[in-house]
Amino acid sequence: MIRSARLSIIFVLCLSTFHLQAGAQQPAPKPKKPGGKTAPATATEVDPLAEARRTTALAMLNSLADEARNFHDQTLRARTQARTADALWETDKERARTLFRRAWEAAEAADQENERMSDDERRARRNSRGSAAVRNMPSMRREVLQFAAKRDRALGEEFLARMDETKKQETSSAATAAAEASAAQGQRFNPDEPPNAMVQRLSLARQLLDDGDVERALLFADAALEPVNTYGMNFLDVLREKNPQTADERYATLLSSAANNPVSDANSVSLLSSYVFTPNLYMTVRADGNSHTRKWSRTTVPPSNFPPQLRDAFFRTAAAILLRPFPPPEQDRTSAGRGGTYVVIARLTPLFEQYAPSFAPRLRTQLAALTPDTPENMRDPRGRLMTEGLVPDAEQMRNRTQDILNRIQSAKSSDERDELYMQAAFAARDQGDTERAREYVDKIEDLDLRKQLRAFMDFAAVNTAIREKKAEDAFRLARAGEITNVQRAWGMTEAARLSAKTGPGRAAEMLEEALVEARRIDAASPDRTRALVAIVTQLFQLDRPRAWETMNEVVKSSNAAPEYSGEDGGLVARVQLKHGAATTEFPVQTFNLTEIFTSLAKEDFNRAADLARSLTGEYPRSVATLAVARTALDKKQR
Repeated sequence: MIRSARLSIIFVLCLSTFHLQAGAQQPAPKPKKPGGKTAPATATEVDPLAEARRTTALAMLNSLADEARNFHDQTLRARTQARTADALWETDKERARTLFRRAWEAAEAADQENERMSDDERRARRNSRGSAAVRNMPSMRREVLQFAAKRDRALGEEFLARMDETKKQETSSAATAAAEASAAQGQRFNPDEPPNAMVQRLSLARQLLDDGDVERALLFADAALEPVNTYGMNFLDVLREKNPQTADERYATLLSSAANNPVSDANSVSLLSSYVFTPNLYMTVRADGNSHTRKWSRTTVPPSNFPPQLRDAFFRTAAAILLRPFPPPEQDRTSAGRGGTYVVIARLTPLFEQYAPSFAPRLRTQLAALTPDTPENMRDPRGRLMTEGLVPDAEQMRNRTQDILNRIQSAKSSDERDELYMQAAFAARDQGDTERAREYVDKIEDLDLRKQLRAFMDFAAVNTAIREKKAEDAFRLARAGEITNVQRAWGMTEAARLSAKTGPGRAAEMLEEALVEARRIDAASPDRTRALVAIVTQLFQLDRPRAWETMNEVVKSSNAAPEYSGEDGGLVARVQLKHGAATTEFPVQTFNLTEIFTSLAKEDFNRAADLARSLTGEYPRSVATLAVARTALDKKQR
């Protein structure tokens, strides 16, 4: 018994010793291979700082949502509540749904307000935002719908149903707008700028099409395809890429109705021709020679599988419209007038001769009848209006430049020479030859036109250098060019961006000079804030303490510029001509607050949140607050 007990004690001791040794000798766990799965975090592994930031972010968003209900701008009210709902979705779906519905109500009011606004009011609003503003009137219902449908399909269907409740009213407005415009004294239906109800419907349809919802896209588009308009033709071009048969059916129906519609004119034919010969490129021409060409894709090649019978139907419809008798000039309500009709017929005659020669003789007779009422500069058979999209670009450019230079020799007045030198300058610019473009500009005698064109061409040269990633050239041209301060500051900032990796010291010098230019802009101008934001966005990559310091100046500048929105920024270069204008505009993301506040919040969340709160403008404060809060809530951001 005693021996058995002793053996038991010895066994237990040995076993304990074994466990101790085994524990001491247990090898360390092997490191996990990159990309291997990790065990889910437990409650004890939660980062308390991350949770604190998350709590603060939720409080910021809820406070912003409540504040947004009292914003004066209905567009901002709708946009802020929709974006806040999107940011809150993963945390509080019921709260987010409530905000989406509030956003929808505000969006309906905003769209109604925008539709009532006159063209003069729209221009005044755009001009008040500064020379670097690029913002079109948005469709807020469409914007809210996109956010809601992405998060909750049922809620998206609810909003779509609510839009359908007004479908009859909008359809009636779209269908009668052209007839009303034609009947009103001095008014014409403009197929390039159709009534707002048509634009909004087709824009929503295009968005649904891009999202792959072809069936619903057609429900919205069908009511706004007629009368023929630029937006409707673009919808059909994009639809054909996804579903050729459905697009061709819609196009055939449109041809039939256009032939019998009294509103259809030469510009209608020009737009209809794009579907067959120049998809994604749309041209309209007015009686005075002013034209507008929209190119919504780099691809404008005619479809290779186009049905011959549908092409024949186009030519029959085109001939029926173009061969209509002309009303007396004082009763002409067409958008093209006699001059525009001449251009469209002359542009399409070679195509008629190739594919529908039976119509060609009558069209040439029509051209002869229109010639006395069409200015000579619109009758150039090798001009851009006649060849764009139909003749290869390189050949077209060579022909155009040489023809202009030949005509300069026989110009009969200084005004005519100035016009031709201006055309030659634009042709050289389009070929990338900025030096030759400047030479032609310097030969213009009209001092005001010469000054405007110098500024336009100098900005084009800066743009070209940036596009070609020539940092020092861009900086030199921005410093020396006759351009605006905001353009100069932007050019220097972009040069610094290009230099940042290879020469950070040189990039910092460029940004300091850009700051000098930005401070020369009027303190109350939103352009000053935009330039400062672009500079600090690049400065953050080079010298973060300096960036934080400069952000105080950004806040001060924003608070002094009521029209600064914190987003939708861009650059505009414009030349006002005797007959129309030449404009180049494009968005600039670094003019906006989202990128810089996102970067700041990732480095110091609380400090960035304090900066956002110090913005007094409703618009910039909303943009900054959302950017900061998303860094703590969005999984991708974290």
